Amino acid sequence: MLELRPNCECCDRDLPPAATNAVICTFECTFCTDCADGVLGGTCPNCGGNFSARPIRPAAMLLKYPASTKRVLKAEGCTPKSAA
Repeated sequence: MLELRPNCECCDRDLPPAATNAVICTFECTFCTDCADGVLGGTCPNCGGNFSARPIRPAAMLLKYPASTKRVLKAEGCTPKSAA
């Protein structure tokens, strides 16, 4: 089951389950599109993979399979791709 994380790991922006500006990599790292496209240049800083739009779980399924409440934030911040 995909873990729907509640925030951007880079800027800590809230990303509720229905957010259309949330992207994930294959390891479920979660970022807002502003950070993913801008700061990170389309590459996950954790695994080096690309991003895809995070699917939206239907409301009925959220009742049975709720989104995660655990916030993940890169303590060292996000490094722009050009500086990596």
